[in-house]
Amino acid sequence: MPSDPWPRSERTPPAEPPQRTLLLTFTGRDRPGVTSAVFDSLATFGIEVLDVEQVVLRGRLLLGVLVTAPRDHERLRSTVETVARDLAMDVEIQVGAGDNEPRRRGRSHVTVLGHPLLPRAVAAIAGRIADTGANIDRITRIARYPVTAIELDVSGSDPTKLRHTLAIEAAAQRVDVAVQAAGLHRRAKRLVVLDVDSTLIQGEVIEMLARRAGCLAEVSRLTTEAMHGQLDFSESLRQRVALLAGLDEQALDDVRREIRLTPGARTLVRTLRRLGYQIGLVSGGFTQVVEPIAAELGIDFVAANRLEVTEGTLTGRVDGEIIDRPGKAKALREFAARADVPLSQTVAIGDGANDLDMLDVAGLGVAFNAKPVVREAADTAVTVPYLDAILYLLGITREEIEAADEEQRSIDS
Repeated sequence: MPSDPWPRSERTPPAEPPQRTLLLTFTGRDRPGVTSAVFDSLATFGIEVLDVEQVVLRGRLLLGVLVTAPRDHERLRSTVETVARDLAMDVEIQVGAGDNEPRRRGRSHVTVLGHPLLPRAVAAIAGRIADTGANIDRITRIARYPVTAIELDVSGSDPTKLRHTLAIEAAAQRVDVAVQAAGLHRRAKRLVVLDVDSTLIQGEVIEMLARRAGCLAEVSRLTTEAMHGQLDFSESLRQRVALLAGLDEQALDDVRREIRLTPGARTLVRTLRRLGYQIGLVSGGFTQVVEPIAAELGIDFVAANRLEVTEGTLTGRVDGEIIDRPGKAKALREFAARADVPLSQTVAIGDGANDLDMLDVAGLGVAFNAKPVVREAADTAVTVPYLDAILYLLGITREEIEAADEEQRSIDS
């Protein structure tokens, strides 16, 4: 008989049978002391806590506790049922083996924004997730106004495949859906770069100038063609700026006073700054307008075009290199280098075709109320009119935003 080639110490030990477990699920009205009472009742049994999950919805609590089963699990059952009665709660006890089922590979965060969020939309999104073979492990509401935002932890599907599937359904249901791979990197995106016209601010600065120069119709046509990708941006900008020749420089000051930020813009910037993010603006617009906005908001980096001015009037030319579609991507890379942030930890937000390269370069590209060509190419699209809704894509809840605002008000007072 041949000898055993492996020493006994190197053999694979026989597999031990899975440890018996108990899953305790409590449901009922929430109030202070419930969780403490449950765990106090378990403390005398010499068992281990393997998993805990608790959810409260409109005052109703669901608490699930997975523990190792004691030898006398009938006595534990009796104790737990007594505690549940005392708490006026229901409890279900399931006997099993081993820890929870291993989590499926391919984990994603799916954020759904609705204004309003309707049941049929949630049903449709959940159905498409199931169609990919994925499972929804947890659902949490992260905002209730000005939009309703929920976040789903999903396992069992490739994030890229899931993003494509849900993008189609989101368009049909008129909701916004973002799919991001799970992991710490989601909270680690430390540089956010925004387009300015029709993103950070409402409207297009060049059209506001064109109205004063009497050439609004022609400038609007060229702007539309450029933003939809039908006309090269640099050529479009040269043609539009040429139409402004002879306009008094005072028009720039007038336009600055008329500018209105997009709803939620101040909240977005204020919250990001408190969290330690760095922020950049990259614009196909003009430094004479963008830089004062950046100074007011405390923006870290700015890149924009400069209108040439001679003797107090616009010459109809741009002074220096044009910030076009490649130029925006170049600016994002430069901002990231100066901020010492890898590109994978950047977020870019824009609405026009000249933003496409920038959105592609960033770790997360967000199309904000964007043209169709941009929505189709971006990682995710936001169609609600509130810029601070982008915070939810970063996993920041409305409650966290409001708590930070309240804390700042206390400091200021």
